[in-house]
Amino acid sequence: MSKPMIFTVSAIWDEDASVWSGHCDDIPAAADAATLDELMAKISAMALDLLPDNHPGVDPSSVFVQITALREAEPAIT
Repeated sequence: MSKPMIFTVSAIWDEDASVWSGHCDDIPAAADAATLDELMAKISAMALDLLPDNHPGVDPSSVFVQITALREAEPAIT
């Protein structure tokens, strides 16, 4: 396997739409999904589809996607 290529997806919870919205400028890709797992699946597929156009020569088996998620903290129920 060649050197890992790590793409970081920034995700934020959209309370009004009840979805995670994520984007990665390095791929470039953006998607919405109900769960972080669904968002990861969508962005991962996009990364592999867009890889040849945006990062020619990168081995698809070396691609990793990580999500940095931001959501407002909810107070504990007492």
